[in-house]
Amino acid sequence: MGRPTAASIEIDTPTRVLDAAEDAFALVGLAGAKLANIATAAGIRRPSLLYHFSTKEGLYSAVVTRGFQALGLALGAAMRSDNDFETRLHLVLDAFVEFLDARPHLARIVCRQLVDGSGPGKEILLQQAAPLLDGVVQFIETHGASRLRPGVSVRAATMQTCASVVLRAASGELRGALWGDDGDDWAATSSLLFRDSTEAQS
Repeated sequence: MGRPTAASIEIDTPTRVLDAAEDAFALVGLAGAKLANIATAAGIRRPSLLYHFSTKEGLYSAVVTRGFQALGLALGAAMRSDNDFETRLHLVLDAFVEFLDARPHLARIVCRQLVDGSGPGKEILLQQAAPLLDGVVQFIETHGASRLRPGVSVRAATMQTCASVVLRAASGELRGALWGDDGDDWAATSSLLFRDSTEAQS
């Protein structure tokens, strides 16, 4: 059996472009990113980039879509696992933290878009992020109803956790100074959502 060719083990061009674009959009945002610089970082020329992604907005959409699709797969697997509700929710949180810790550029893109709040990126983020949030909220409300604090807003509590995890992943060198040893995400989340044993008995 012959050795694999270099082309067969090389990262394909669209993936290299998406990786380079994710770096650029995280660093300077959609408006500030230049296709020529992204092409150079991907090891190709601008016309080759345009062959795969005809516009910067299309490339941005592809970057965000790829990230949230991968995140959705990770969260979905945790929610569908063969465990009790609390364990599955814990796995969902762990998957979210681990994903963004491994993809801090995606966290920075989200933060930039939240601050910007305009342009095509706003609609792209709404299309990709909101359905994932809806799915997690529905999972908690459906499977954890008996555990929830009376009157708690599951969406607000979930967003508090999401915001903390996203900001921490995006914070770079400030992470240690602001979050210390990162704390206990599960303890913070469960205290927001669930009644404690004393409340359950009352």
